[in-house]
Amino acid sequence: MTDPNIAQSAKKFERIRKAHQSEVAEDYVEMIADLIESTGEARAVDLASLFGVTAPTVNATIQRLQKDGLVISRPYRSIFLTPEGEQLAKSCKERHRVVRDFLIAIGVERDVAEQDAEGVEHHVSKATLRCFAEFLTYKS
Repeated sequence: MTDPNIAQSAKKFERIRKAHQSEVAEDYVEMIADLIESTGEARAVDLASLFGVTAPTVNATIQRLQKDGLVISRPYRSIFLTPEGEQLAKSCKERHRVVRDFLIAIGVERDVAEQDAEGVEHHVSKATLRCFAEFLTYKS
């Protein structure tokens, strides 16, 4: 029989590993959506600049996102979100908003809350996020 503490620990770290794996994809689709909304297009050079990474890093990530069915990209053209990518970007933005607004509601300064939400949003469970949202509704 396995120790329940070991199984619980393994499950917790598995969830964290999965969050880390999806974090980059979520950040990219969210940023692509923001670029399209603000400038009408998302270009690899803009992504590299905004993320502070090299063009080859962006290209490798975009190729992975294409394989995952989240973006459409052709050489020397803009990057577009698929319907699945648009849905992921929308849910990421909403999750970010809830975390940020919760942090502000408990007294965290807006700039700090914005920065902290960027990390927390990828690791918060659905149950915790639901509680954050309920707290915000109750506080309103």
